[in-house]
Amino acid sequence: MTNAALQMTEELSRIDQVFEKQRRASREKPYPSYQERIDALNKIDRILMDNQDAICEAVNADYGNRSHQETKLLEIAQMVSSVAYHKKHLKAWMKPEKRHVGISFLGAKNRVIPQPKGVVGVVSPWNYPLGLAIGPAIAALAAGNRVIVKMAANSQNLCRLMDKLISAEFSEDQFAFIPGVRASAFTDRPWDHFVFTGSPATGKVVMETVSKYLTPVTLELGGKSPTIVAKDFDLRVAAERLLFGKFINCGQTCTAPDYLYLPRGSAEEFIRHAQDVLNERYGSADSGDFTSLIDDSAFQRISQTVEDATQKGAKTVQLVAKGQPNAASRKFPPTAVLDVKDDMLIMRDEIFGPLLPIKLYDNLDEVLDYINAGERPLALYLFTNDKQTEDKVIYNTLSGGVSVNDTLLHVAQHDMPFGGVGNSGMGHYHGREGFLEFSKIRPVFKQAKKSGILMLAPPYGDRFDKMMKLMLKFRL
Repeated sequence: MTNAALQMTEELSRIDQVFEKQRRASREKPYPSYQERIDALNKIDRILMDNQDAICEAVNADYGNRSHQETKLLEIAQMVSSVAYHKKHLKAWMKPEKRHVGISFLGAKNRVIPQPKGVVGVVSPWNYPLGLAIGPAIAALAAGNRVIVKMAANSQNLCRLMDKLISAEFSEDQFAFIPGVRASAFTDRPWDHFVFTGSPATGKVVMETVSKYLTPVTLELGGKSPTIVAKDFDLRVAAERLLFGKFINCGQTCTAPDYLYLPRGSAEEFIRHAQDVLNERYGSADSGDFTSLIDDSAFQRISQTVEDATQKGAKTVQLVAKGQPNAASRKFPPTAVLDVKDDMLIMRDEIFGPLLPIKLYDNLDEVLDYINAGERPLALYLFTNDKQTEDKVIYNTLSGGVSVNDTLLHVAQHDMPFGGVGNSGMGHYHGREGFLEFSKIRPVFKQAKKSGILMLAPPYGDRFDKMMKLMLKFRL
């Protein structure tokens, strides 16, 4: 047997063993206690807080260059904050909730109980490898589930580290990371819930695979998230805020501003502000604070996207003073792309890199028409101080989420759900919505000592007719 075949056999063996352990445990103990769930959350908090440098170094190794500060800001801080939020609210979320009982069932009682679904599979991408693996796991464990995580092929340094850290704190029948396992081997099994974060094309394959088991899915996909700067908003402030969201992690963010709509006549001023802002922050594409593209394929894709745009008439403007595209370091300087057309790759595909196409508008209605003609985006960003403009954009478009006068930050709010719509995904997690996503809201009806409904049992006659007449008249 070759080494590759042996490795594949070992991977399949481990995922099979862990899955069966968790499935058996979830059936033997379907409702973990509040304290057991709190203990799990405390373990995650301890792992993240005690191993910050090791986590940052593993992510940096996977990327080639990603600053420790960026990983701490974008992932570690967010996850420990999420743990704290779940711990604060978990007891209230777990409580059975009383529900109304119709007068026809007088004396009976109704309640709903959020019960764990069972074994949750999580497939996380490479762009936020810690947060998009641990985030769903926090919600699923808080809801009382068992969790297995498969990380992207480009995140295996971090995955091996997390396997080691999680295995030291958790039994495999509760929470596990599986390094090296292939997506097809991981996905094709009877999960009780499945979470996938990635591209819409792969999301469709995942959904088709798990559908044969009737597995419910949470899909966090992507798309071309638009940004609109209204005519009333200060361009310098807009540049400072949206460029942070655009170029952090080198634009490799599913909710990154994908393209920008500016009022006609303001592009030149915006570019000046953008260059000032980014030269203050990075100065050069070679800065250690500016993240590398994840692999050679990503670098080639971004290079080809720029080449396609320029060949079709677009104009590119580099937004930092120093640094050129460097295939060895996979650094590509932040670049604005003007005069874009819809047949260009940059306007057809999600960019996922340090390019900012700019479109111009005369009237806000044309912007809304353009957005609504495409697939529904994962995020929408608007910069305006005018409430009427804000309401017009929000209530005449549909997207997974919205940030007004900033970008990305709606995703960081623990008390709001995160999720897409249509081509950008389905389902939610974060906060209470995440707890509910990974729970079966189980209705429980308890009959009174005497059952009034038996008054409607056969044989039917005058009594039945009179009672039915009353029920229909008063909509009981």
